[in-house]
Amino acid sequence: MGTRQVPVLEIGGTHVTAALVDTRAWCPVDGAVAQHPLDAHGTADELVTAMVDAAASLPPTSGEPWGVAIPGPFDYARGVAEFNGVDKFDALRGLDLGDILRRSLTGGTGRVYFVNDAEAFAVGEWVAGAARGHSRSIGVTLGTGIGSAFLIEGVAQRRGPGVPPQGRLDLLEIAGHPLEDLVSRRAIRAGYAALTGSVGSGQLDVRDIAARARDGDGAASVAMDEPLEALGRVLAPRALDFGASILVVGGSIALGWDVVSRPLCRGMSHVRPGWPGSLRVASARRSEDAALLGAARHAVQRASSDPSR
Repeated sequence: MGTRQVPVLEIGGTHVTAALVDTRAWCPVDGAVAQHPLDAHGTADELVTAMVDAAASLPPTSGEPWGVAIPGPFDYARGVAEFNGVDKFDALRGLDLGDILRRSLTGGTGRVYFVNDAEAFAVGEWVAGAARGHSRSIGVTLGTGIGSAFLIEGVAQRRGPGVPPQGRLDLLEIAGHPLEDLVSRRAIRAGYAALTGSVGSGQLDVRDIAARARDGDGAASVAMDEPLEALGRVLAPRALDFGASILVVGGSIALGWDVVSRPLCRGMSHVRPGWPGSLRVASARRSEDAALLGAARHAVQRASSDPSR
């Protein structure tokens, strides 16, 4: 892949980031990164305006495809939002975001390719982060929910040994409940509030609970440990069956890696004799820009194989 400057958007629950990505150095171009606030509960016009305004802050490019990393549920091939009951982006449901961004960003003549944000993260870590050089890798993001991607040579797998349905851990259940009901920002916050019986504790975010766990707060330790051990028990057999040599964990919850890694690895070690074997568990090395890099790689690869171009 030659040197290119590929424009990308990463759409999150609180902000949208626009950047030009240098595909030789695999890093954002200096001075070509902009982050704009975004309200996931805003109107469709407000959400689209935030995306377009962020994109407009970038230097112009000549004919390069756009890559857009966005969470699901989303029809990535068609560019149509399918958000429903996920407490974010409800105003976009049914919207042909692909057509809107194509007209807004390229005057209707360019290409816009969408990719799941967790997959973009995993690919970014594979091209230039903790998973670089690993043939089989798993990327997991922990935040408002669970994102995941199972990669073979940087290509996301939808099926196969160890791969959950569609490569999505969030579709799995544990003890009859969706995994995200136990392992997510809302679940950890609710767990800590229930353990302490304090109304005020419900206002704490995960980073605050992690800090308390680090300082010896027993309730905070339980609130963090139980969900992460459960995640480890779910991940370990799948990682081994998939043959992954590295598991890379990112997202807002993983920023407190010292608090996250111990229970996660403890949960994994209880599942199967011989774990971890050749599997390495690591925090994201490119937490700030992995999804941007992955979106750029996705756009370039899709454009090169697009029969309509």
